Amino acid sequence: MKAHIVTLPGDGVGPEVVAAAVAALKTVAARYEHVFTFDEQLIGGAAIDATGQPLPAATLAACQHADAVLLGAVGGPKWSDPNAPVRPEQGLLALRAALGVYANLRPLQVHPALAELSPLKNEKLGNVDVLFVRELTGGAYFGTKTRTADAATDECRYTEAEIERVVRRAFELARGRRRHLTSVDKANVLETSRLWRSTVQRIAADYPTVKVEHQLVDSMAMLLLTQPGRYDVVVTENLFGDILTDEAAAIAGSLGLLPSASLGEGKAGLFEPIHGSAPDIAGQGVANPVGTILSAAMLLRHSLGLESEAVAIEHAVDHVLRHGPRSRDIGGSAGTREVCEAVLAAIEDHADHHAAFFHGSRACG
Repeated sequence: MKAHIVTLPGDGVGPEVVAAAVAALKTVAARYEHVFTFDEQLIGGAAIDATGQPLPAATLAACQHADAVLLGAVGGPKWSDPNAPVRPEQGLLALRAALGVYANLRPLQVHPALAELSPLKNEKLGNVDVLFVRELTGGAYFGTKTRTADAATDECRYTEAEIERVVRRAFELARGRRRHLTSVDKANVLETSRLWRSTVQRIAADYPTVKVEHQLVDSMAMLLLTQPGRYDVVVTENLFGDILTDEAAAIAGSLGLLPSASLGEGKAGLFEPIHGSAPDIAGQGVANPVGTILSAAMLLRHSLGLESEAVAIEHAVDHVLRHGPRSRDIGGSAGTREVCEAVLAAIEDHADHHAAFFHGSRACG
């Protein structure tokens, strides 16, 4: 098949890890006889420096016409002034809203070879397989904001329609997994959470084979650490999802391991690792590319419908995590390029023997 992919390297380690993911996608394209074209655009701090805007019009237009978008990270100390009128994160929020990618999927699994890196005891990790579904285009991040000399407000607003579409996506995903949906809110305090809970209860009638439970966000934060193996699909609003998924990443042993997919009504989506720009290691060639490479696998699965190719990348990453080399954040000493090259070799080993042999350069950045 043919597909056009926009890449947004962004800031910090973003260019390094995106280069690794693009190399993985090029390897897959060659071995499975696809044609992927890539268009690199600016976002975040790099875009502010070049154009004065965190999401230039050219970037947005390119993303709106792409089959999928692959993002690195945005932000860093250079642009961290809280009083600055333009910030890198504004570009990412604006892009999510413009693309209508309201459902952010963040899978959590603990790799057996890395269980010792988790802060939890190993006996709690054996059955951890959670898919977080975070509402991504509403809530406090997008509500009206005010600021005076001595006060500030952030409006958290949700409509029933906004809640329903992401909750139905979560129910559909749960029905295809272990049929257990946990909805996280703060319905004992917040009116938006009361609307959230009543909407979930109403929609649950359409999915009688899915078991539904409700958890308050503060108790859920505790339960993720004490009973992570009991959860299947977890759906929640924007702010709660942002916090809980970072907590969940610590369970896996490193922020550098986990991918995400942001999806809307169509096939096109936005794919990115859950980690930030890591400015402390930017430019050193030591960033872990696994989260971004696995995001490329999610891109293949969700936007391009290429399940076998997605599995090839996932199996390759599994092989490298088991046998090495490993990056510094997970106990190894390998750099970004070395890990990338190992994943590419494993992709080729996994690929079907009848696929076209890869002759091109395997540049990992």
